[in-house]
Amino acid sequence: MQNFTLKLPTEIVFGRAIEDQIGEKLGALGARRVMVHFGGSSARGSGLLGRVEESLGRAGLTFIELGGVSPNPKLSLVREGIEIAKREGVDFILAVGGGSVIDSAKGIGMGVATGRDPWEFACAGTAPDSTLPIGTVLTLAAAGSEMSNSCVLTNEETMEKRGITSQTNRPCISFLNPENTYTVSKFQTGCGVVDIMMHTFERYFMPGNADTDLTDRLAEGLLIAVRDAGRRAIANPRDYEARATLMWAGSLSHNNLTELGRVNKFFPVHKIEHEFSALHDEIAHGAGLSVLFPAWAKFVMPHDVNRFAQLANRVFGVEMDFDRPERTAAEGIETIKRFFEEIDMPVHMSQLGIVPGEYEKLAENAMHTVGGPVKSHIPLGKDELTQIFKLAE
Repeated sequence: MQNFTLKLPTEIVFGRAIEDQIGEKLGALGARRVMVHFGGSSARGSGLLGRVEESLGRAGLTFIELGGVSPNPKLSLVREGIEIAKREGVDFILAVGGGSVIDSAKGIGMGVATGRDPWEFACAGTAPDSTLPIGTVLTLAAAGSEMSNSCVLTNEETMEKRGITSQTNRPCISFLNPENTYTVSKFQTGCGVVDIMMHTFERYFMPGNADTDLTDRLAEGLLIAVRDAGRRAIANPRDYEARATLMWAGSLSHNNLTELGRVNKFFPVHKIEHEFSALHDEIAHGAGLSVLFPAWAKFVMPHDVNRFAQLANRVFGVEMDFDRPERTAAEGIETIKRFFEEIDMPVHMSQLGIVPGEYEKLAENAMHTVGGPVKSHIPLGKDELTQIFKLAE
């Protein structure tokens, strides 16, 4: 097990009817004028936005609204939010929504606090050193942004999607009420299940690690729970325990817990998928991941056979073939692919609307974004990425 440092400053308020506590909690954190940031009409139509703002009012906090966040959150709205927050004297940003809303709020917070355009950090690979305080009211179990140090924004002018990683990105408080996910569609629930699993897979398959049994077991238990809860939530969207499991697993999957003691966090599948949804804005992140992961896994499995076999056996119940562990590993990958199909997630490039003529551009874009081959078990250059795309056909 390698050395590590873990600091998780996010206060989690979890359970039913917790919206009543929002105003009091934010006031105790020093908030006085809040920007309530959200997506479309569903936040208001569900009554959630009203409950949140009523709680702010009871606590004597003033607030302004900024809606309009779309999937793959746009840099243009972040820039607009920065200017509004400065003009209105905002001292706290409260994101009401899923990962896209939260990432947009993080972009606004860092822009106001640092006086710099967030895209500068994205392009330079540098980290902001300050932010406005961020809080979240989560409505979708998926991205884990409510507790993570990451933020992903899309520049619609250049058709690029880039991440910004910084400890300052972690929200100071997040309100997690599983009932707020009851109305999430079957497709978006499936996307969330995939994203949660992928945040765990990307850490589980960090190459060059050994003797991390405790961290492995944490990840494996999380994956089993998400698999089972995902099936239940899709069958019965109002299954509170299933929704609660998914919501808490989403936070744990991306707060760094399942990587402790490990090194080489490359996140290759995420980095490749970002180019899919940058080029095709209509592609949901989880859908892109469900297509890419089995193909990537098949391609790199020969370089990490024992770990792929371990996952197949411990999480998906594939019998271990000690003489030919590659058989166990390959069957595990197929089992994951079948699970994605079971929850109606795409597993072929054609289901995303991506045609072979776009493979070269996608590969070039991925390499341009990371400044060379995508780091994985082996460097993934243009030829390797194209082979992965073909495996996903």
